[in-house]
Amino acid sequence: ERTALEKEEMNSKHAYDMLVQDLTAQIDQATQDREEKSEIKAKKLQAKADAEGDLQDTTTTRDADQQYLNDLVATCEQKASDFESRQQLRTEELEAISKAIEIISSGAVA
Repeated sequence: ERTALEKEEMNSKHAYDMLVQDLTAQIDQATQDREEKSEIKAKKLQAKADAEGDLQDTTTTRDADQQYLNDLVATCEQKASDFESRQQLRTEELEAISKAIEIISSGAVA
């Protein structure tokens, strides 16, 4: 009977040791998983912050480029308008010169 009790106690102790070992392994694994998830979360948060910064930079650059384009279009339209005005003025001047040459050549001026 004593050996049976000792055998039973040894089996119980062995079962207890196995349970402790299993629980310790589970705790270690859970801790490792938590740390990995924390690292992944930190990396994702950093990537999000970087992406938001890039978005802000890109938006600012786009707005500046749009303003430059608007200014450039306005300048080109003004220059085209000025050119048309000068062309009209030159045409009128050429007509006036042609009339003057015609009058001078006609001999009506004595």
